[in-house]
Amino acid sequence: MTSAQANMASGAWYSCLDPELEALRLTALGAVFAHNHLPPSERRTLSAPLKALFAATGENCLIETPFHCSYGINIHLGDAVFINSGCVILDSAPVHIGDGTLIGTGAQILCADHHRDPIKRRAGIERAAPVTIGSDVWIGAGAIVLPGITIGDRAIIGAGSIVTKNVEAGATVVGNPGRALTP
Repeated sequence: MTSAQANMASGAWYSCLDPELEALRLTALGAVFAHNHLPPSERRTLSAPLKALFAATGENCLIETPFHCSYGINIHLGDAVFINSGCVILDSAPVHIGDGTLIGTGAQILCADHHRDPIKRRAGIERAAPVTIGSDVWIGAGAIVLPGITIGDRAIIGAGSIVTKNVEAGATVVGNPGRALTP
C-alpha cells in the first residue's frame, strides 16, 4: 500500500494524482466499462466485473447502467441492493450500503473532499470520509450524499436532496440542504 493509499484509508490528506491510485482507478474503469456494456439480458444480477471489483457484495443485487465508481474496492453491498441508472459512487473511502436499500437514478454518493487551499487543490490534495447507508433506505433520484454521512435504517431521502448531515433511522429528509420532515 502506498502512502497515498494509507492516507486515503485513514482520512488524512493525500494526492489523488498518485500513480498507484491512478492504476486503481483504471482497474475500476475497466470493470465499470465491462458492466456498462453488457447486453441487457445479462444484467439481471450484479455483473461479474463489479462483483470481482467490490469489497463485498450481498445476494440479489442489481446495478443498472450506466454506473460509475472511482475505485470500487471500497464499496460494500448488503443483500437485495438496487442501484438505478446513472448512479455515481466516488468511493475514495468505504461506502457501506445495507440490505434492501434502493438508490434512485442519477444519485451521487461522494467520499472525496478537496482541499480548501486552491494551490493544494490544484495539486490534487484531498481527503476521504466514509459513507454508511443503512438497510431498507430509499434514496430518491438525483439525491447527493456528501462525505462522512451516515443514513440510518429505513430512512427516505427525497429526490434532488443534498444530504449534508447524518440522517436518523426512519427519518425523511428533503431539500437543499436536506432537512428532516417533522411527523
